[in-house]
Amino acid sequence: MSTTEPEALPGTTQDPPSYLSHRQILVVLGGLMAGMFLAALDQSIVGTALPQIVSEFNSLDKLSWVVTAYLLTSTASTPLWGKISDLYGRRPLFIAAIVTFLGGSVLAAMAQNIEMLIGFRAVQGLGAGGLMSLAFATIADVVPPRERGKYMGYFGAVFGLSSVAGPLLGGLLTDGPGWRWIFWINLPIGVVALAVVAAVLKLPHTKRSHKIDYLGASIVTGAVTALLLAVSWAGPDYGWGSTTTLALLIGAVVLSVAFVLVELRVSEPIIPMDLFKGRIFAGYSAYAFLLGFAMFGALIFLPLYLQAVKEMSPTESGLALLPMIVGIFSASIPSGQLMSRTGSYKIYPIISAVLVGGAMLMLSTLAIDTAYWQLAIYMFVMGAGLGLSMQITVTAAQNSVDRKHMGTATSTMTFFRSMGGAIGTAVYGAVLTSRLKVHLEDVVPAAAKDSIDSLAKAANSVQALHALPQPPRSWALTSLVGAMGDVFLVSLPFLAIALVLAIITPEQKLAAREDGAAKEVDLESAASMH
Repeated sequence: MSTTEPEALPGTTQDPPSYLSHRQILVVLGGLMAGMFLAALDQSIVGTALPQIVSEFNSLDKLSWVVTAYLLTSTASTPLWGKISDLYGRRPLFIAAIVTFLGGSVLAAMAQNIEMLIGFRAVQGLGAGGLMSLAFATIADVVPPRERGKYMGYFGAVFGLSSVAGPLLGGLLTDGPGWRWIFWINLPIGVVALAVVAAVLKLPHTKRSHKIDYLGASIVTGAVTALLLAVSWAGPDYGWGSTTTLALLIGAVVLSVAFVLVELRVSEPIIPMDLFKGRIFAGYSAYAFLLGFAMFGALIFLPLYLQAVKEMSPTESGLALLPMIVGIFSASIPSGQLMSRTGSYKIYPIISAVLVGGAMLMLSTLAIDTAYWQLAIYMFVMGAGLGLSMQITVTAAQNSVDRKHMGTATSTMTFFRSMGGAIGTAVYGAVLTSRLKVHLEDVVPAAAKDSIDSLAKAANSVQALHALPQPPRSWALTSLVGAMGDVFLVSLPFLAIALVLAIITPEQKLAAREDGAAKEVDLESAASMH
């Protein structure tokens, strides 16, 4: 399928586009990038500090939940942010998302134990879900699909800048005043973002009757929570065949079915099921889920490898991640420019799945003595793969739906990517903790088998690992690296499915400005519509 007109959903009509001029778009971009930088910086800054955080609280077994809690709430809330913004407008919701995120940051900075930190990270995630999805939805409101690629390059620059600044800043703060400052630093950045958004993010919005689907939002939150608890607890705590795990899995399935039934009946669903009648939207939603699943494994466990195995400081490990950032930059900006020039995008998700899969395969071969130059190559390939798909699949999905569903469609895409990341993080955490003991059984000599439990416990803390005498230290590190290799291998079947989806999902030519009755919008008068 290759047309110049966006694929309207059954029973809908296309709203006439009201795109902004280039100058107006740049003004709006300033506000969007300020908010997105806040959320993107937090993802990368926390990753570098995680080994120190879990070492202080002696809880490596809960490392994945510091990330998972954030992803859980950002995932579950994303469709709701999109739906409410479709009804009330993007600007007030974007401001609310920033305020929520800053509130969670303050609470996280004051956490006294790992459980409190996990809970407050969930509050942060609630705000982050709005920041990410609303930024992409707003761009879709004011930029034609054909031109969206070059503006998405600016977002790529924000991700790249935050990815460079985050690990470095996280390392400097962790080594200096302490890891709590990775949350305090959000306050001045957030105040600037609030000021910029309030000043420049003035967009036209037509108010219409509304009815928020709170029942659907509650059910999807319950389904996501049950699934994440099942995969997180199955490995280290209960086992896959336990009554608790099976009950949670059954609950997740039942709630998911109930969610679909509710969405088919309510007048204002947070995720309209009609969206999935389009093969493009359905295909790239599934693709986003699978790539999110794979991506977060590398982002979480590479800093742990660098600090625990290579004995780098948090600052050094942040700098060591630069090849991945270079990879993202080198792929995302050129591919966005080419997509805008040609109106075609199908090849990029295909190459992305191949590159990310290759990177995961290479990362699975890591050993204690792997040279950094080899790891740098692996990270560059991973970054290039991610850069080829992050914004492109969102643009392709946006191009395939009716404009009145733009916010909902964008947030749904973000939902599936975050859902994949949340489940992937939980699965990887379970794999790491369960496989660690298996590798210890293989590595530790028969005469020292009684030390396996204490070595597994020592792996909860980077400092405890480094304090071990030889040879137990070598046994523990070898087993930890082996367990990480298993983590990376787990992603390969999912990336294979993503590759198949990228191949079979049809392409639809991106709509250009002249394909609709585009008109300039007066931003000053638009502000009065709120």
